[in-house]
Amino acid sequence: MGRRKLKIQRLEDMKARQAKYSKRKKGILKKAKELSILCDVEVVLLLSSPSGKPTLFVGQDPNGLYCILQKVSNMPFVEREERRAYTLEMLKKFYVNWESKFDPLSLPRNNNVDTLKLYEDQLQELKDKLTKKSKILRDWKYPENVEDLNQIKFMEDHLIASLNGLRNRKNQLAMEQQTKERYLEGTENLEI
Repeated sequence: MGRRKLKIQRLEDMKARQAKYSKRKKGILKKAKELSILCDVEVVLLLSSPSGKPTLFVGQDPNGLYCILQKVSNMPFVEREERRAYTLEMLKKFYVNWESKFDPLSLPRNNNVDTLKLYEDQLQELKDKLTKKSKILRDWKYPENVEDLNQIKFMEDHLIASLNGLRNRKNQLAMEQQTKERYLEGTENLEI
């Protein structure tokens, strides 16, 4: 028995919605991680569950969130609007074949100063959160400064990402060293 096509529409039952969110969240986080690794891109994914709990995924680079926020904050407003228009156009093409009632063009346009102010406020809020998370990472050496389980989870994720980065760098250096040694052995054989 194969899979059947699921009609995309809002689930009315809160428990079913939460269960579907949990399953799909795992899938999209896996895809984001794969995209980050395969294409060597900075990926930041921010989700909010039906119950309002946020989930933040940052790709391989532990400073990925900071880098992306830096790029976005340095990007001119006009370029941001052009990218937004392009994304909306892609969404429109994507949803044409779906039976969903989602209309990306119904999303509010960013042509006024209030929206720009809202974006600036959101960016400042994210920067504040980043500063708070950075402080947590600096204080990880002192267990008495840990206030809750979320801090420990955040530090654990950061340590795992850092460890993976170190392992990748170690493997890369080992490969380079092996290649160099093979090259030197090959030149020595030619001299004899």
